[in-house]
Amino acid sequence: MATITVVIPSRNDAPFLARCLEALSHQTRPPDETLVVDNGSTDNTAAVCEAAGVRRITEDVPGIAAATACGFDAASGDVLARLDADSVPPADWLERMEILLGATGELTAVTGPGDFYGGNRLTRWIAEHMYIAGYRWSMNLLLGHPPLFGSNFAMRASMWKRLSESVKRSDERIHDDLDISYHVAPDMDVVWDDSLRVGVSARPLESWKGLGRRLSMAWHTFRAEFAEEAPLKRLRTRRQRAAANDGAAAPETD
Repeated sequence: MATITVVIPSRNDAPFLARCLEALSHQTRPPDETLVVDNGSTDNTAAVCEAAGVRRITEDVPGIAAATACGFDAASGDVLARLDADSVPPADWLERMEILLGATGELTAVTGPGDFYGGNRLTRWIAEHMYIAGYRWSMNLLLGHPPLFGSNFAMRASMWKRLSESVKRSDERIHDDLDISYHVAPDMDVVWDDSLRVGVSARPLESWKGLGRRLSMAWHTFRAEFAEEAPLKRLRTRRQRAAANDGAAAPETD
């Protein structure tokens, strides 16, 4: 059976991180390694990791992209699962993730949405029905496959090994999940499972400032990706690969 490393980037999120690690300690399929990437915290993140008995490494380059890449590079598992510090996975999260990955190809990542907590009822409704739903719909249209949701996804280490050569690591305004999603190659895929859910804090959407920051990062990420490879060219390449695969799989006829 494959080993699993759960990677959690964190910066000054000790109370949320403690709750996330507590949820991981009750998994029906325990992680083989839990790796917290401390991205310059000045709170008691180190003490939280020590109390939970998990591995903590540091990444001095600021930003979620640098922290995620650092964690994936350092992970020892065959499978790399990703949570945010404020994620709260249900007890069967890793068990279901393992089953879903076991039913896919070597170069397929698995992801799912979040159930938002905190804030008020309106904030949570907007987060689930507009923010996440809009992200999935628009990115699926742009990418030609579902996007990864940073609070809840996993891939094999072999897939990351290829992606790691192209992802952006030094820009703190890059959304890591969107960047990785854009670099998914034509022979790779992403499976989105609506039933694969984790708890996610609604705090980034509780203020216009928080929402504006996330949208600004998204636009900055798009600009960086489009400068590297135009979206229409990317889609065309994927469709050509899919057509070639369909043609190769078609049975011969007399």
